[in-house]
Amino acid sequence: MVNLKRTSHLTAMQCVLVCLVATLVFAPKGYAQDTEFRGFLENATFVRAHGVGLSKSRTTLQLELSRAFNSTGLFSEVSVSGIFRGSYDAVYDLNDDTFGKNSGRAVSFPAPGNPALFGILATGNPATPPFPPSTNPVYAGVFPPPTANGAIPLPGVPGGNIGTNNPNVGMGLLGEDVHNFEHGGLVLAYPTRPCNIDSRGCINGYMDDSLNELRYAEFNDKLDFIRELYLDATIAYDNGRELGFRIGRQQVVWGRTDLFRVLDVINPVDFSRHNIFDELEDIRIPMGILNVEYRMGAVGGFEDLNFQGIWKFENFRPNNLGQGGEPYAILGAGNFFRAMNNCWENGCTAWNFPATGFAVEFPKNAIGIRQANKPGADDYGFRLEGVLKGVGFSLNVLRYTSQMPVLRGGINADNPFTPQTESQFYPYNIAFDIDFPRLTMVGGSADFYSDTLLSAFRVEVSYTSGEEFPNTLRERLFSESDVVRWVIGIDRPTFIPFLNKRRAFLLSLQVFGQHLLDHELQNVNAQGVPTLSPVGMVDWKNNYIMTFLFQGNYMNDRLTPQILTAYDFGANSGVVSPSVDWKINNSWRLTAAINLKFGDGARVFDDDRAANIFPPYTCAPPLAAAGSPLCGVSYSSLGMAGNEPLGRFRAGPFGMAINEDEYQLTLRYRF
Repeated sequence: MVNLKRTSHLTAMQCVLVCLVATLVFAPKGYAQDTEFRGFLENATFVRAHGVGLSKSRTTLQLELSRAFNSTGLFSEVSVSGIFRGSYDAVYDLNDDTFGKNSGRAVSFPAPGNPALFGILATGNPATPPFPPSTNPVYAGVFPPPTANGAIPLPGVPGGNIGTNNPNVGMGLLGEDVHNFEHGGLVLAYPTRPCNIDSRGCINGYMDDSLNELRYAEFNDKLDFIRELYLDATIAYDNGRELGFRIGRQQVVWGRTDLFRVLDVINPVDFSRHNIFDELEDIRIPMGILNVEYRMGAVGGFEDLNFQGIWKFENFRPNNLGQGGEPYAILGAGNFFRAMNNCWENGCTAWNFPATGFAVEFPKNAIGIRQANKPGADDYGFRLEGVLKGVGFSLNVLRYTSQMPVLRGGINADNPFTPQTESQFYPYNIAFDIDFPRLTMVGGSADFYSDTLLSAFRVEVSYTSGEEFPNTLRERLFSESDVVRWVIGIDRPTFIPFLNKRRAFLLSLQVFGQHLLDHELQNVNAQGVPTLSPVGMVDWKNNYIMTFLFQGNYMNDRLTPQILTAYDFGANSGVVSPSVDWKINNSWRLTAAINLKFGDGARVFDDDRAANIFPPYTCAPPLAAAGSPLCGVSYSSLGMAGNEPLGRFRAGPFGMAINEDEYQLTLRYRF
């Protein structure tokens, strides 16, 4: 492999893409065969319930080109293929007071619902929190006089001023679209406007899109309008075997299932397009990859056997989770990240802080997210794939960088209760960097058809080491765990005569499982003190998600009604989405759908508010009143639980979208 410095990788990728475009478009006619050209123009308009209104109005133009070349030299087949996509989402203009440049407001915190720490440790019973209506705090950056909003200025904030760069405009409350703060938690405000309008909370190089980058998602410095562009070349041997090469920006699909990924983790995913509900083919982020396949055909007892090696050489891309203020921000993570980065950069008001029971003004560099650290290692992997006695199988190994962000605590921070600047490590402090750890995944898959059951079965399983999860028992608030994931899918065509006497319906069931092998959850903190609720890892030790698809066809397969439903057993939340797809003719296609969420919605979990982060100032009042020696040292959380911020991981993508019911209409013209 070529040893390129990471700083040159994007430039190298651009050179590859430019060369492939030139080959695709300007190849001499005597060398190139005919070029295939097709594409579509589409408009997707979604309207969200609960008073939100328009949530998507995306118009997309996609062009698909391919050009084959006459065989030459070693290569029996050579071709170049490309997919070019551009889109404009008018929601940022038509509904700009919700998602665009005029979004957000001056916010005030609602009356709290979950009990503050006062009294509860001593009595074991919920106590009425000391939030008199006259001191209901208002989020703002400047408070002259210091107590005008009811928030308590700490000694580290001279005069109660947390900075003129953090005014109370263009803000939203974290989680307000999911719950009514009936279980409180550590509530923060986040800026909602695009990053060129309001740069607060925009993490440099990660979740920092401008208004134009949100409206025209493919037109950016990553050249995302070149969705796929790759060169295929094949060397054929006399024994019938082939060596195939594909280089360029592409999707490499290892999985055999839909919606949730087990083995299909090579390409990152853009969840900002429509959470998890778009087809993976449309939301995978193609990457610059060298893909080599040795196709052996029938070998011994195998009907078919192939070996594949991949090397991802394009600069690392994480999953796009949707930044704060976007219509689709899976788990609300982008809102949380933006709120926390604003706290670190500018200082912020944190509501329901238990050491006081009131809102507290934190200065900058005390709590929050400091930065995102992009990794520099390349991804590579191998797959053995074949067919044995009618069973298709694969064995997979991948060394890659996690596309999901993790929060690593332990960064140096300042103590907001003291006037001096310490810049040191404080155990259990909610001050983080965003990181992307290196992972190793091994796994396999199989698919087969049962004549007895008239059904096709799909199975995938993976074992991943090196993953990191939030853990309030640890000083840095995270820990590693190996993870086993699996999925079983069953597809069965079934005749239902009273619905359609001529065509079978497709019934497709999938069950996903995830198991954390190094899970930690207990009812005492790290120092052995009994806690109010379980503390440790917020992710479920064992969790299961089920999907079911019911699909039929009418009018010579031009009318396709279906019902797709999914249910998260841990979150006790799910989604049901009936739709009708009408192929009007060979060019026009209309799809109407409803996307409805149901279940518990928001969930609660220990939020680390009851840790002694800055001893003795944050010691629980009952412990302080009793003169406990614990007040002089750092101790982990005593288990105050709330919706924010960690409850989102227990609610899952369905529970955190509980109020995102939508009515959807998509019209496509294919040419």
